[in-house]
Amino acid sequence: MPIDPIQLTKQLVDVESTTYHEAPAGEFLATYLAAQGYVIERQPVPQPDPAKNPSAGTGPRFNVYASLPGVTPDIVFSSHMDTVPPFLGPCREDADFLYGRGTCDAKGIIATQIAAAEKLHAAGKRVALLYVVGEERDSAGALIANESPKGSRFIINGEPTDNCLALASKGCLRVELKAHGKMAHSAYPELGDSAIDKLLAALHDIQALPLPVVEGIGDCTLNIGTIRGGVAPNVIADKAEAQLLIRLVGPAEDIMDSIVRAANGRCEVNFTLKLPYLHMRAVPGFGTMIAKFTTDIPSLTNWGEPFLLGPGSILVAHTPDEKIRKTELLECVDLYEKLANSLLG
Repeated sequence: MPIDPIQLTKQLVDVESTTYHEAPAGEFLATYLAAQGYVIERQPVPQPDPAKNPSAGTGPRFNVYASLPGVTPDIVFSSHMDTVPPFLGPCREDADFLYGRGTCDAKGIIATQIAAAEKLHAAGKRVALLYVVGEERDSAGALIANESPKGSRFIINGEPTDNCLALASKGCLRVELKAHGKMAHSAYPELGDSAIDKLLAALHDIQALPLPVVEGIGDCTLNIGTIRGGVAPNVIADKAEAQLLIRLVGPAEDIMDSIVRAANGRCEVNFTLKLPYLHMRAVPGFGTMIAKFTTDIPSLTNWGEPFLLGPGSILVAHTPDEKIRKTELLECVDLYEKLANSLLG
């Protein structure tokens, strides 16, 4: 019986697999794909240091690579098993949509890729599957996978692109600022040194930096995602920190230098993640878009020429209202098949 991508999406969404806790989804996929005749390779991915990342899990993590016995693939379909928290419970549906965490980012995509691969295998095409962990944080799974490529010529990565082929995806620069001061009673501020004041002044100057704009692609954007510091309103803060995320439309190095200069010694500056801006080619017969988000593709450079395509809208990903239209899932099965056939001639 042919694979039903709608039913498979529902099964995947029912499995909780937030970042660092992906093992249940990996086990589901490994069992499911083995039953379809695939040879399964689990690629272990370490948990981060809990001292540096309090969200780290304690259980196993692994990528799932699935290929037919003895086959070197020409094309690998890939996406990620992890989702952002929180888990929203079992998949819900109505006549038109599926609702729940991962419906569009990216468990529905995984289901459509598996269904497309089944059709391509029937036509004699050499296709494999790669599903990784950690995309929502640091591409840890993709970096591990990149150490053991399987000889593919192309990799088709799945993210929500409204069933359009992405011509570019923005890069990502994560910045950590840490300011240090001296604690004192707030009635005697001259006896202390406010780390919060230093941090705010540095952030003000960083926000004022001119950022690149690329015609046809868009602008580089900066978001201050978190700020923490101090112990009480009547205490001069001795510590403060902030985390920033910059969406890149070009090289990161000039921006990194500008941030260090703007901090001007008031904060420690650490760059904890850097993924480059990526340009991809068009393929006749496909609608196109620009992905303002970052993907695993820059961390999968050894898997062949990249393409980015998937059902669903990024505008509802990471929200309590995440959903995907059922017809979009079915359409994307055909689009994946069409793209693979186009690439293979």
